[in-house]
Amino acid sequence: MSQIPELLPYTLLLSGTAGLFYAVALLAAALVSVLASAQDRRKDARTTLSILVHRRPR
Repeated sequence: MSQIPELLPYTLLLSGTAGLFYAVALLAAALVSVLASAQDRRKDARTTLSILVHRRPR
C-alpha cells in the first residue's frame, strides 16, 4: 500500500498521454476524411474514424 502514492503521478501521466495520443489520432482521421482530395482516401479515413469512435455503419 505504501507504493500507491508514489505510482499515482506516473499512472496519471501515462493515462493523460494515452488520451492525448487518442485525441490526436481522432483529429488526424477527421481532417483526412474532410480534406483529402482522393475519394478512396476520404472513405478510408471515415472508416478508420468510425472504428476509433465505435460507431456502427448505417
